[in-house]
Amino acid sequence: MPSYLITGASRGLGWEFLRQLSSDPNNTVIGLVRNKSGTDKRVSEELPERSNIHILQADISDYAALQNAAAETAHLTGGGLDYLISNAGVVSHFDAYDPIGVLGQQPDVLEDDLMTMLKVNVVGNIHLFNLFVPLIRKGQVKKVIAISSGQGSLEIIPKLKIKAASLYAISKAGLNTAVAKFSAQYADEGILFMSICPGMVDTGRYVDATPEQMVGLNEMLKSFAEYAPHFQGPSTTEAAVRDVLSVMNQSSVGNGDGGSFVSHYGNQQWL
Repeated sequence: MPSYLITGASRGLGWEFLRQLSSDPNNTVIGLVRNKSGTDKRVSEELPERSNIHILQADISDYAALQNAAAETAHLTGGGLDYLISNAGVVSHFDAYDPIGVLGQQPDVLEDDLMTMLKVNVVGNIHLFNLFVPLIRKGQVKKVIAISSGQGSLEIIPKLKIKAASLYAISKAGLNTAVAKFSAQYADEGILFMSICPGMVDTGRYVDATPEQMVGLNEMLKSFAEYAPHFQGPSTTEAAVRDVLSVMNQSSVGNGDGGSFVSHYGNQQWL
């Protein structure tokens, strides 16, 4: 029975990973969430009779909670883990529309916001990987996937002149580097570490945008359309997760994918 652990499984992409993977009763699917009672309730209402789903409580910025989650996971799986999908993260609302020079006009807010994202998106995931590597090592498949963002691509930012989401992009670039470093250490053991961007996904991030903020957002979307003429706007979580799982299943250390940062197409085409 393949075993999966998904962080941030209560909503958005994380919930969709949980839903799709648990549709196969042969899979053991573990969701790591901050609100266990609320997620248990959602599972009972929307995914009834899926006894292969197990919900554990932990915030990835809480090291002790992650330790407990690793121990509980080992108990559920018999000691190993085949797939770790690192989906949990924090998205900034402060940096969603304005360029970094404008954000700098509020230096204290900028610093607090960036440090929060670094703690969760980078440091939290480093702790997560370190604590779960012993389980991955005992698994059959040995794959660790970090859900990243094309915003962290040093090639795409200047090419499309993406001004928004500066602090979020910095944190995702840091995550990609951490993933590459883990790969450098563990690839010889056959453990795949890689980052995958799911593309632009409709998760409701911009629903409260003001008319002024929409100007900047539309400018970014225009550059996206120029970069990828086929781009029709954000994809659904269902389609995005299906694409990410396809890339994950086709990737391996043997194919040279260790430490890579790719899109939902499995290459450097981000949209």
